[in-house]
Amino acid sequence: MSGPVNIGLLGLGTVGSGVVRLLQQNGALITQKLGRPLKISRVLVRERNRPRQVEVDPALLTTDADGIINDPDIHIIVEVMGGTDAAREYILKAMERGKSVVTANKDLLALYGKELFDAAASNGVDLFFEASVGGGIPIIRPLKECLAGNKIRQVMGIVNGTTNYILTKMSREGRDFQEVLREAQDLGYAEADPAADIEGDDAARKMAILASIAFNTRVTYRDVYREGISRITAQDISYAADLGYVIKLLGIAREDEEGIEVRVHPALLPGNHPLASVNDVFNAIFIEGDAVGEAMFYGRGAGSMPTASAVVGDIIEAARNLNYQTRGRITCTCFYDKPIKPVGTINTKYYLRLLVVDRPGVLAAIAGVFGDREVSLASVIQERMLGELAELVLITHRVREQNLQDALKVLAGLPVVKEIACVVRVEGGENV
Repeated sequence: MSGPVNIGLLGLGTVGSGVVRLLQQNGALITQKLGRPLKISRVLVRERNRPRQVEVDPALLTTDADGIINDPDIHIIVEVMGGTDAAREYILKAMERGKSVVTANKDLLALYGKELFDAAASNGVDLFFEASVGGGIPIIRPLKECLAGNKIRQVMGIVNGTTNYILTKMSREGRDFQEVLREAQDLGYAEADPAADIEGDDAARKMAILASIAFNTRVTYRDVYREGISRITAQDISYAADLGYVIKLLGIAREDEEGIEVRVHPALLPGNHPLASVNDVFNAIFIEGDAVGEAMFYGRGAGSMPTASAVVGDIIEAARNLNYQTRGRITCTCFYDKPIKPVGTINTKYYLRLLVVDRPGVLAAIAGVFGDREVSLASVIQERMLGELAELVLITHRVREQNLQDALKVLAGLPVVKEIACVVRVEGGENV
């Protein structure tokens, strides 16, 4: 093939504008690398006459998706419109017409990945999605290609910048969750409705994608156990620091002989763990493989230009395949059907904060409940008095989750236990 590679861009919001800007900014360099220019031929928008974040020839704008998808002169479809229903329809139609697709849509992949990959394979086209996890951080292609010779043991990461910003500010400034959340919304780091971020849903979608690739089995968003950060207080962060830990919202995926565990929740990390120093809106993904050992990928996990960097990298790869008349070389790698472990079967350590009546025998009663359910306590610290109540901070040894939950149900019914204020898993240390 000769001449430009023509692109149909579906969406001109934050990411779409970044893609246009990056192609304008580095077009000559990209042409040198590829041997052909990349040309945006049509752009799907909701309204043609609204103000734009980037300068685009108005003649390129259209509200007709089918006109882009059915255009025989358009070689690659780039979906950055978001949502699932319309995006899924457009991507499937594009593949049926022999067009490769680049998408940044984590929601779509986490729910309908198998259907999309099957369609790409049956039509002999590429489906690239580097920007769906980690923004500008290269992680999808390293997992699928560079680390393909490894048996991956674990993927653990900070994959949501909003929650990492909130926890970082709480840690540095001793401020409470709601106050920092409002600030994050004012700065544009958090949405007006922040639930997808602070309740772990966004991170769960990304971990479903990473776990599917890492362990070669289909993991969907619905398979991922998730908890948010709204119950974490400045006091918990302070106590964690006193014990040598930081609190992060972690995505964790592991494989053992019983199956796959995939979860998103706050966790205490040792201060010397590589992920512990990842702060503000930055993301990082920590991988353990049998050959590579430990590797970490770090960078900006969102934003117009970082995400556009990943999208344009995928466009260049799809265009190279067109140059060599080869497509669909790396298809879905989910060729196993491994069981997903219920969260109750995992084993880890726990941080607990309890408010109890301050009188003799209380500690013995609490220790007895834990002992009866095979929960071993590594440390018990009485931190402060709150009126007539004592605040206890406990760290367990490694324990099965269901055993701990059973113990907590009993503790909640004891008259001397007034509140189980916080329960957070401890990750990233020796034998964890």
